Amino acid sequence: MTQPFSLKTSVQLGVVPTHIKFVGGLVPDGEGRLPRGEDGRLIVVSEMAAICEASPVPVQNAQVTIFPGTHEGDTDEMFGGLRDLGLGLHPIMMVGGADPMDPVDEEKVAAMLAAGLRVAIKHGITQVASTSIEQWMQPGATPKTGADFDAAVAQNVRAHLRACREAGVEGSCIEHWHIEFLRQGEFQTFNDIAKCWAVVKAANAELGSKFFKIMVDAAHCGDSGLSIPENEALIAQVAAADEFGTFHASAKTTRGCLSTDDGWIGALLAAAARSGKLKYVFVEIFHHEDPALEALRQLDPGHGIDTTDGRTYRQATIDGVVDVARRLNNLVARGWLKN
Repeated sequence: MTQPFSLKTSVQLGVVPTHIKFVGGLVPDGEGRLPRGEDGRLIVVSEMAAICEASPVPVQNAQVTIFPGTHEGDTDEMFGGLRDLGLGLHPIMMVGGADPMDPVDEEKVAAMLAAGLRVAIKHGITQVASTSIEQWMQPGATPKTGADFDAAVAQNVRAHLRACREAGVEGSCIEHWHIEFLRQGEFQTFNDIAKCWAVVKAANAELGSKFFKIMVDAAHCGDSGLSIPENEALIAQVAAADEFGTFHASAKTTRGCLSTDDGWIGALLAAAARSGKLKYVFVEIFHHEDPALEALRQLDPGHGIDTTDGRTYRQATIDGVVDVARRLNNLVARGWLKN
């Protein structure tokens, strides 16, 4: 068993508990109620408690999903329960049933995002995130290029800034909004760092501040079509512009055990460390049988591979936390991160 050890850097380490499955773990039911265990406790809170207790290195943050229509009492209970564990809160605002690139859907998109922002403000949260610049897995969708791409960027800026206005973000506790791009196939247009950066740059230029950041997920970078050196160069450029945000340590293609990432996490985490802008790192593993991700398994059968090697998903996640913590400590030892 791994002996307890500490993190030697101010970079904060956390978990995105997607390994408990969206269906039965994270997604609310038809009445907006979040899944609970037999003991009546919210599953996401119970799981994070178990991880915090079993992890040999302290887990500092939890990045959890917020779905539109979730019962307010359950959301309050979830955030309260996670805070009772000593965890910082990093909500990911989910958007569904509307296209952020389509002006016709602007009101729907802005309303869903504004609702999530209001929840964050209610709970005094400083860092929020979303995958809200494109609709997930749309059949028949094709990449937008040229003038169509520019229009999609402009529409995203309008929708996201409208959400900020409607939620009263200015002067609130929210410091940054981290925008995540997804892999090719999940997103057809905004599916690499450079394309996501076009939205973030434009939104920040409109605001006159660096409020929006890019969430860099090693898995999505690995499946984006850009090489490791290309991603490393873009991370340096984004960081130099002060638009680099949260980092996800997650394995490309399988989204399972971090041992399946083929070097992407190590290379991109090091690039982020060298940039001097790395603040938050999250370990994220998905369950290979999650019913909510059937479309992703059809897109790429690699997502359906069981990479646990006989472990529970909880233990695989803890192993990922240990792996990333060791990487961060050794980046300190090599002088790439501050102690």
